[in-house]
Amino acid sequence: MIIFPAIDIIDGKPVRLFKGDFSTSEQVAENAIETAKSFEEAGAQWVHMVDLDGSLQKKRVNFATFIEVASKTNLKVELGGGIRTLEDIEFYAENGISRIILGSVALKNQKLVEEAVSKWGDLIAVGIDAKDGFAAAEGWTEKSEIHFIDLAKKMEQIGVKTIIYTDISKDGTLAGPNIAQLKELNEAVSCNITASGGVATIDDIKVLKENNLYGAICGKSIYKGTLDLKEALRCADD
Repeated sequence: MIIFPAIDIIDGKPVRLFKGDFSTSEQVAENAIETAKSFEEAGAQWVHMVDLDGSLQKKRVNFATFIEVASKTNLKVELGGGIRTLEDIEFYAENGISRIILGSVALKNQKLVEEAVSKWGDLIAVGIDAKDGFAAAEGWTEKSEIHFIDLAKKMEQIGVKTIIYTDISKDGTLAGPNIAQLKELNEAVSCNITASGGVATIDDIKVLKENNLYGAICGKSIYKGTLDLKEALRCADD
């Protein structure tokens, strides 16, 4: 299993939110590059990054920060937020981003996802964020009537290989991931499923691994010290 330490960005600074609410934004580190380097020193191979400003403004905003992390560390950068066009994808693909996450676009413009997968293949991942089991969009401010399993199956048919699943009610809570939904999703599709939201302790990592999840995103747990990144990486590798 892959551990993805997370860096969410607002105004160029690493922050965390509580249940996706932007009014709860809390700066958790001085800058992204030093934070990323600390993850690399701990043994991480990937970093999960989100352009929160981009999510709200529906365009690339903090791109310089992501490109700096990709160019100044050996980490593979998985990036989401504000990626709405083929031009956005091309821009990041040409600037060293290793995986590009389509979120709101997957819900609203599946033709674009098809075109992206056709051109870039495994570089493309889809982020499915759900409230009460139904997919949400636009920085989690809009809820749809599409069940997360149905959306995942559509993405699988398109050819998407990697899905990042977030139960919004768990995000930033340190209350543990939604194992039941993750297990249901992992059994419903053949895609690689990464768990996002709620990961708090090494026990959460163990449970996710036992359920054959592809990856686990760890954000607040690392910053608050409830999860030791080195220990998480060892556990995932065992």
